[in-house]
Amino acid sequence: MTHPYVDLPKTAFWRSGVAEAGHDGLVDIFRPAFDLPRDAAIATAGSCFAQHVGRALREAGMTVLDAEPPPPGCMAATARRFGYRIYSARYGNIYTTRQLLQLVQDALADHVDAQDIWEKDGRFYDALRPTVEPEGLSSLAEAIALRHAHLAAVRSLFSRCSHFIFTLGLTETWAHRQTGRVWPTCPGTVAGRFDDSQHGFLNLGVSDVLADLAAIRTLLQQIRPQMRIILTVSPVPLTATASGGHVLAATTRSKSVLRAAADEFAAAHADVDYFPSYEIVTNPAARGAFFQPNLREVTAQGVNVVMRTFLAAYGLAAMPAPRTQTVAPSTDPAEDVVCEEILLDAFRK
Repeated sequence: MTHPYVDLPKTAFWRSGVAEAGHDGLVDIFRPAFDLPRDAAIATAGSCFAQHVGRALREAGMTVLDAEPPPPGCMAATARRFGYRIYSARYGNIYTTRQLLQLVQDALADHVDAQDIWEKDGRFYDALRPTVEPEGLSSLAEAIALRHAHLAAVRSLFSRCSHFIFTLGLTETWAHRQTGRVWPTCPGTVAGRFDDSQHGFLNLGVSDVLADLAAIRTLLQQIRPQMRIILTVSPVPLTATASGGHVLAATTRSKSVLRAAADEFAAAHADVDYFPSYEIVTNPAARGAFFQPNLREVTAQGVNVVMRTFLAAYGLAAMPAPRTQTVAPSTDPAEDVVCEEILLDAFRK
């Protein structure tokens, strides 16, 4: 008697596909749904872990778009401190699908809301990317003007982009109770002032993430009809949770929602794919070796395995960076990451 399990490959069984393969021997964990050609024009965005994607693609000789390059002569460390060359535009970390949808909508409409400019100690901050101007700006008008310039750069970015890689990071966010607008940080942490009557906690579910992704895809196709989207889920746990529960349970809930939604959305659209960053880093065969001692940040080894798997699946090999590159390479790419969420740890009692 025969049955469907008789002729399955080794990768279909836990013992041979995971336990015996080890942490660095995963085979066929990712089979791309479409090509990533050498002449692709790539845009990257997402949570903190997404910063590794752009860096690895540049090192492989791929074209990663940069719609907001630093001023001429700007030193690499200064450029990074002010949010340059971290992603394909100077939008900082985009932790949730709701935040990304809001950015695309704002860019298309050139919409700037003065309520999204927060004040702290007489300085003004763009609440939607609060750390790109670490010292703040001198006036509300200046902050609004720079926001308009940023949105113009985002429109230009997506008009040129052939492949968009987005790393989903969180489901928890904070929103304006009346308008529903969300921010990457809780008001009162980096800047602004928390007001319980105005600011509410929001924890996205699978249906929310799916609806956001559908709206994002529709808008991006209006800008660039042939754009391909690659989704991945960050393996980095939450720094803190405002859900009222334990941070471990909250992290599992958040990553499960994002993973389920990304899989369902990719399966429903031929121009969307899912890459398993989360699965590679959290692989039990690694026995925690891909996490730093704080059990949150991913080690350089973990990052390398993820990106090596990604590049190999597309037939890409790492190439030396061009001599004209202005950003000094990090000695430990796992530690050279800008992440606003980690600031929440400073408020731990």
